[in-house]
Amino acid sequence: MHPYVWRMVVERKSTVRARELGAALRRAMNEAGFDNRTVARRLGWSDTKVSLMLSGERSTPVEDVSAVLAICGVKGEERKRLLRLCREAKQVGWWQRHGSHLPKELRTFIDHESAAVAIHSFQPQLVPGLLQTADYMRAVMRASATFPVDETEERVAARLARQAIFDRFRSPRFTYFVHEFALPLPVGGPEVMSDQLHHLLRMSVRPYVALRVIPAAAGAHAGACGAFQLLEFAETPPVVYLEHDTASLFLEETAELAAYLAILTSLDLTALDLPQSRKLISHVASEFGGTREEPDDSS
Repeated sequence: MHPYVWRMVVERKSTVRARELGAALRRAMNEAGFDNRTVARRLGWSDTKVSLMLSGERSTPVEDVSAVLAICGVKGEERKRLLRLCREAKQVGWWQRHGSHLPKELRTFIDHESAAVAIHSFQPQLVPGLLQTADYMRAVMRASATFPVDETEERVAARLARQAIFDRFRSPRFTYFVHEFALPLPVGGPEVMSDQLHHLLRMSVRPYVALRVIPAAAGAHAGACGAFQLLEFAETPPVVYLEHDTASLFLEETAELAAYLAILTSLDLTALDLPQSRKLISHVASEFGGTREEPDDSS
């Protein structure tokens, strides 16, 4: 079977908003020192009811969410946000505006990233976020016209912490398509780029990381739509994530997913294979400041 052909689930068990609500309720329970059984006992519910609420797999009445928030001591703006999320939980797709503190507002995506069993990414201009070195991140953030400079280190730390996903016992499968134009772009200068590209080479030999380059010689290609990520999950349909400077968009409709699967299929046919991609990255890295020992596939 082709790597980008899988069963499209039409009857959706949950939505991004429902799963975000469940994750937020779980955090509130943990902070209050409660487990599922304790909440169920306090509210006179079954353990199954609480589990389904936290998984986002059943429609949860606002009154039930309000009851959980009450015993967990959640008040003020966070309570209003979660009750609004409950009312919207059935809606498919989500345009989420970012506030001034982006790492906190990205919690929805990070929760889904942590739950994914496979992540497919296309990046036309920059190195993908999870594969960036700290210095490369800083250079990208400082070049942004909309970025709060005083939050640089906080956001670098947040993204570096997310990279722990590569070292989990059961890490997701990662497929990265990066356009060749992103490789020679001198983000941060030659030393930063040399370190960054050699980091890509080290990551590319991990068995669960496939890093492939779209060659400039290919000309026009299916990725003209821009950067995106498609996340697969064990028991729920995939989700497409689009990130912008001030907002992010989650796509969940079956037709939307099919369109991005078609894009991935086309990119798969256009991209260099794994050895060719490593060779090109190594060549560009050498132009930024000498050569280093090539990564060993057997490592």
